[in-house]
Amino acid sequence: MKLLLVEDDPTMQTTLQRTLGRRRIDVRVCGDGALAVAQWQALEPDVVALDLNLPNLDGLQVLAQARAAGLRTPVLLLTARGTVGDRIVGLNAGADDYLPKPFDLDELEARLRALRRRHQQGDAGDAPAGPQPVGSLRYAADSGAIYHRADVMELTPRELALLKALMMNPGHAVSKERLFELVFPGEADVQYEAVEVVVYRLRKKLVGTGTALMTLRGLGYLLREEP
Repeated sequence: MKLLLVEDDPTMQTTLQRTLGRRRIDVRVCGDGALAVAQWQALEPDVVALDLNLPNLDGLQVLAQARAAGLRTPVLLLTARGTVGDRIVGLNAGADDYLPKPFDLDELEARLRALRRRHQQGDAGDAPAGPQPVGSLRYAADSGAIYHRADVMELTPRELALLKALMMNPGHAVSKERLFELVFPGEADVQYEAVEVVVYRLRKKLVGTGTALMTLRGLGYLLREEP
């Protein structure tokens, strides 16, 4: 996987290049926001890890310029700003995921690989049209976020992957096995029951949205608008 890391901290640059390099991720570094879009275009990375605090041009400005230039590469924001408001601003600007500093390197790698997988699946010729609105929930393709009316839902990457999968099949049950493949791809040490944990947490977050996550015994899970 080819990663463009837009980060001005030399220590962070070196650490991530060495650590992720040992995990077969080719990390290219850009430390200046004003140069980031040009390097992004030249490199054509699989994923971009973008810090918000950059010299000359901040991360949100870099992201806005990249999206305006037609660059659809998935973006993971890295920032010391940990507030919900900052996360929402980033998602609305076109980011695909958000990881506050300090972060765990294993989680960073997992999120980067998940973004790449989702992007590749979205580019596949036989891919579905995309997540469909269900009640007041809608998926924003430009940011990768799911909205309840005008508000971005605060979801973990696994909750987002599960809800997105259900929105791909509104009114139809999705098996636990299929959800497991989408939510825990390539994680052989995780049991199928882990899907139930994500379902439980997501169901709590759907309270008050007018959308219900139903369990159909023997069939899987169904997302539908409440009457």
